[in-house]
Amino acid sequence: MAASSSLLLLHKPTCNFHFNSARFRKRVQALEQEAFINNSPVADAGGGIEAVANRLSKWIVAALFGSVLLLRHDGAALWAVIGSVSNSALSVALKHLLNQERPSAATLRSDPGMPSSHAQSISFISVFIVLSVMEWLGTNIISLFLSGLILALGSYFTWLRVSQKLHTTSQVVVGAIVGSVYSTLWYKTWNSLVLEAFTSSFSVQVAVFLVAAASALGFVVYVLLNWFKDDR
Repeated sequence: MAASSSLLLLHKPTCNFHFNSARFRKRVQALEQEAFINNSPVADAGGGIEAVANRLSKWIVAALFGSVLLLRHDGAALWAVIGSVSNSALSVALKHLLNQERPSAATLRSDPGMPSSHAQSISFISVFIVLSVMEWLGTNIISLFLSGLILALGSYFTWLRVSQKLHTTSQVVVGAIVGSVYSTLWYKTWNSLVLEAFTSSFSVQVAVFLVAAASALGFVVYVLLNWFKDDR
């Protein structure tokens, strides 16, 4: 009887040790899982109002741009379509030329990050809309208010690229500067060089229309191949 009691006493700590080890392993696994979730790009950028706004930003900006083009329905609108697509092509070329990596958290994106193509495109469109508004309404309280609202919305959408850890601040700033400058030069090129040739030459009108149509078709194909896939 005494021998049995001694064996039980010797066995009890072993059981407690195995029980504590199992509980410790479960606790470690729980902490590792929690750390993985907290550090994952999905947890950082996959939910919340800002993440939804970031996913919708391209659709909102494209809708605004399309609305302005329909309101204009002139040669400048066709010129803007060509400019928007060429601006996107410039962004792709600069990305591969500079070849700067995105933030480490942007694991779902493999292309370079400098400059931000979203920031460059949004800035191009925002500046074009502002210049169109100032052309239509002149300089007054209404046009200044609308221009400020458009620029604020565009700035917010570009900032989301940083808050969602898809780009660094410098990548977004460079993209915004390039897009704004390119849009201004493209708009002024129309008024100073292309407009006179467009109004006086039927062949120039046909050429601008065909290039704009091809650009628009290429943009639609790009949207179908990429935008819907990115939203899934």
